[in-house]
Amino acid sequence: MILSVSNIHKSFNEVPVLRNVSFHIEDNEKAAIVGINGAGKTTLLRIIMGELPADEGMVTFAKDKTIGYLSQHEAVSGENTIYQELLLVKQDILDMEQEMHTIELQMKTASEALLPKLMDRYATLTHAYETANGYAYKSELVGVLKGLGFAEEEFNKSVSTLSGGQKTRVALGKLLLLKPNLIILDEPTNHLDLQSIAWLETYLLNYKGAVIIVSHDRYFLDRIAGKVIELDNTNATVFSGNYSAYAAGKEMLRAAAYNAYMKQQQEIKHQEAVIEKLKSFNREKSIKRAESREKMLQKIEVLEKPVEVRADMHLTLEPKFPSGNDVLQVEALSKAFGPLSLFDNLSFELKKGEHVAIIGDNGTGKTTILKIINELLPPDRGTIRLGTNVAVGYYDQEHHVLHPEKTLFQEISDDYPMLNNTEIRNTLAAFLFTGEDVFKTIKTLSGGERGRLSLAKLMLSEANFLILDEPTNHLDIMSKEILEDALCAYTGTVLYVSHDRYFINRTAHRILDLNRRTLTNYLGNYDYYLEKKEEQLAKIDASLTGFQPGKNAVAEPGTNDAPSVAKQDWKAKKEQQAAQRKRENDLKKCEERIEALETRNEEIDALMASPEVCTDVARLQELNREKEGNEMELAGLYEKWEELSLEE
Repeated sequence: MILSVSNIHKSFNEVPVLRNVSFHIEDNEKAAIVGINGAGKTTLLRIIMGELPADEGMVTFAKDKTIGYLSQHEAVSGENTIYQELLLVKQDILDMEQEMHTIELQMKTASEALLPKLMDRYATLTHAYETANGYAYKSELVGVLKGLGFAEEEFNKSVSTLSGGQKTRVALGKLLLLKPNLIILDEPTNHLDLQSIAWLETYLLNYKGAVIIVSHDRYFLDRIAGKVIELDNTNATVFSGNYSAYAAGKEMLRAAAYNAYMKQQQEIKHQEAVIEKLKSFNREKSIKRAESREKMLQKIEVLEKPVEVRADMHLTLEPKFPSGNDVLQVEALSKAFGPLSLFDNLSFELKKGEHVAIIGDNGTGKTTILKIINELLPPDRGTIRLGTNVAVGYYDQEHHVLHPEKTLFQEISDDYPMLNNTEIRNTLAAFLFTGEDVFKTIKTLSGGERGRLSLAKLMLSEANFLILDEPTNHLDIMSKEILEDALCAYTGTVLYVSHDRYFINRTAHRILDLNRRTLTNYLGNYDYYLEKKEEQLAKIDASLTGFQPGKNAVAEPGTNDAPSVAKQDWKAKKEQQAAQRKRENDLKKCEERIEALETRNEEIDALMASPEVCTDVARLQELNREKEGNEMELAGLYEKWEELSLEE
């Protein structure tokens, strides 16, 4: 065992945050701490690291074990380059290198008396250098930097010029290179793109040490965690397995607790009814029996009613009116900022009811595409066409749709003046803004609170085409699941950018991967994308060997010639539409034939029961043969109908 957390209690201003929290971490174990925003996850990590005192309880580490901790907002500073900053972690190896070089020079001129001592020291250093992986530390350092999303040309950038997210990535790189016996990470995926998150998953899975992670990234937790510690209502519950196992176990516990509560309530009501009946007899014996039952009832430890799952936040997305079938058409879209070309000649379209995710590495231009569609940025070239009756609702990750100086109440009332005070308050309450919260100014809200307010406005918009930029950023797991359920039930069209793979898996019908300045289309969710990704990228690489701007467009799976992708895309869609029309026609004919045969069989049954036929043996045999033939045909038609329906 590397860590023991025993009976931790912590309150702020007499409000309990953690009560009797206990768990332990074994050597090489990978564990996750989950809970809604404000559940005390970061507080618990700070107590474990000794940054915050517990009111009660004890944290114990195994002897001679090293601990590494990366807080949620930790970053590096100074004038070092990115490479130099990570090199600080290898200072012991650098010192050995310097001493070995010095000894090499000394041995050239050393006396016979001194030479054996120098050689012994050199041998000792060489062994220590090999043990510390000294011959491979440079490649290890480069591997970590590239894995975290830094290109080689960025290695010499000064740390002082980096963004906050980049500085956090550098701090994460330093921690990984230290290789402590226990790594504690608070939201490590916040500033990583999909490729970097996948790299970190693999790194941590193979890490020869223990790991504790606080994260809202459920896909990440599914791959990494072998134990989940849930903080809920100040208490901790430990579940074995990954996030999916935890979610299933949590639901089973909740169902069991609810059933126990309902069973107890029924028993209490039954006993109260018996007591009332005994008292109504108004006899000494019956009154004594009633009093005895009352005493027993008072001794019962009444169970608390379990909180309904996600009953506190309500999000319903529904279009006010339907759009036409053609929702969006993007043709030959290009955008560059100075010498940096993000994408060139992108073309794609969206049909009514599609839920499409745009994915790709940081800096490839995903958000730029959404901004161009929303007319917040002009394209260099290309056209954007919205279809008939399309009403757009936009959710941007910086929440520019919000006005910082306004209160929450003003933000809703100014945009939706038809709502009365009660309706505005009810809307805000549905997103957990109650009482005096509604008079807070937006500039004072946290990222998660701004996200919830933006979702409230999105719900009120009743748009039939939602454009969402990183909608799950700053949302806790419960809020993400609420948004997922709302989008899955939404009958309109959705186009969004996201790094949340679990969210993409649940809500996307189609994925557009922005890579190598082109879009690759995948007709499925994130798991399907992973399955087909390497195959499609290999085709693009092969076809773009002599890349010419203006020649690349959406690459559909199965495309062999990227310069003619647009033409093939059109041809494939025409073929797909023709196949769809044929399937619909076949399905209609099948249904009509089934209806005709079933109607005829009903007529045959009626005829066979009629007085004029039921005594006519020859006629009965004829009708029976006809019905048997109909039944055989129907059996085949039912199978055909099922096959055609499943193709939809």
